[in-house]
Amino acid sequence: MINIAVYLVLLAGLLATTPARAALVNVTDADGLRTAIAAAEPGDVILLAPGVYDLTGSVSCDHSGTPSLPIIVKAPSPGDVRIRFDALEGFKVSGSDWRFENLEVEGVCANHSDCEHAFHVVGAADRFSLLRSVLRDFNAAIKGNGELVGGVRVWPDDVRIAYNKIYNTAPRQTENPVTPIDVVGGRRWRITANFIHDHAKALGNQISYAAFLKGHSFDGVFERNLVICELAHTGQIRLGLSLGGGGTSPDDICEEASCAIEHEGGLLRNNIIVNCPADVGIYLNEAVDTLVYNNLLYNTTGIDARFAVTTAVFRNNLLSGVIRARDGAAIDDASNLVGVSPADFALWFADPAASDFSLLDGAALVDLGVQLAEVTDDFCAHPRTDGHHDLGALEFDSPSPCDTTSYHDDEADAGIDADVDDNEEVCEGVDCSPGSCVSSGYGYPLCSCPEGWHGEGINCVRDDAGVDDPDAEADADAGAPSPKADPGCSCSAGGHAPGAGPMLGPLTFVMWLLHRRRRRV
Repeated sequence: MINIAVYLVLLAGLLATTPARAALVNVTDADGLRTAIAAAEPGDVILLAPGVYDLTGSVSCDHSGTPSLPIIVKAPSPGDVRIRFDALEGFKVSGSDWRFENLEVEGVCANHSDCEHAFHVVGAADRFSLLRSVLRDFNAAIKGNGELVGGVRVWPDDVRIAYNKIYNTAPRQTENPVTPIDVVGGRRWRITANFIHDHAKALGNQISYAAFLKGHSFDGVFERNLVICELAHTGQIRLGLSLGGGGTSPDDICEEASCAIEHEGGLLRNNIIVNCPADVGIYLNEAVDTLVYNNLLYNTTGIDARFAVTTAVFRNNLLSGVIRARDGAAIDDASNLVGVSPADFALWFADPAASDFSLLDGAALVDLGVQLAEVTDDFCAHPRTDGHHDLGALEFDSPSPCDTTSYHDDEADAGIDADVDDNEEVCEGVDCSPGSCVSSGYGYPLCSCPEGWHGEGINCVRDDAGVDDPDAEADADAGAPSPKADPGCSCSAGGHAPGAGPMLGPLTFVMWLLHRRRRRV
């Protein structure tokens, strides 16, 4: 028998936190995508049908999800959907808790200065996530910065960028900044296992970065990223990863209204950075309390830490080039192998120039690093468990091979999402008649409803339910029974009583939670 107290507590919580109509919204064209995003509510999953979506002008994502009920925009699988923007910026995200997945987003502007951002993440867009997507032909494919909200400047925090491929098919013909991940302000951005290549600026100063966090941002992490500055094309001045970039001004666009510090508390670990011959693979500019651990840099000039406020600790890095403290920077440099020649790289690894770091001879680097609490795995997410870290981004005693020519989605490889994406598990006990139950991909069920119906919570509701129907009124005047007048709701007739809809989703959701709880005990 259901415990009434538990029922009431669950109901109260859901009424406070669960939307009446978290829904699976199927989209088949560009207009439908705009409409779905404009109407999005917490928990909605906007599922794009395979195909090409051409968009002119920005798409505003200004509604907010919640930490437990994000708004999800996704394709069924990577490669199914291509979104082509002819616009200065594509998705402008100012609401919190948006998650984009499995998308291919392309800039198609004739003038390269007209395609700046695939995603512009601003202001209160906390907990934005971009996963398993491909972005190409933008100047700054992902741009993050502050925005005035109620007269106060706020920055997006706790952003996650993971398992994406970001590149440009040709050097960008622009004098605008070119940096695929360009972030000014914000806290706890985590940039994990992305493949960034061919970020080149053809005009102006011709200087570009693969990614940077600056603007007095805090506690950012670059981990397990593969950066190849020159892969499909060469030339210009291409840097790898940076905390601080080229600096920020004026002060009011930086956190705490000061750009004197560009980043605090950053961590770079297990990154592989290759073929940036004109400049450094890692650049620290006014970056305070930075940890640079277990990175591998080939064919770059090394690592620069610059200016008097910069403080950094370097451990277990393997690189051609050197680690330099410039203009008063203070560094702690130990247990690193620097100045490795191309000839030695060729003796130790299969094909370093092609980013193939399959081991041939590990005598100079295996088990020769120090153990670091902040580094528990390697570039391929293989655990470092033997108590003796190898130098560089790889732990070579792992029983599994590590492909260093691409990025690695450790969540998919490890099946971490399997539990929440298991349709049979999530949908057990859910009746979406006349539709069908599907997993949101986030651990809760949604209803996929047929034409003429829409999802509200975990129910399919007729689109015309609760709407005045002249035909029904005429029937009632003639003495015919009307479903709308049925005091018992007549839900079996395919509708729901006016006023009942907002309660129906949460009530059914409570019953589903209780059912799952009983089954798992």
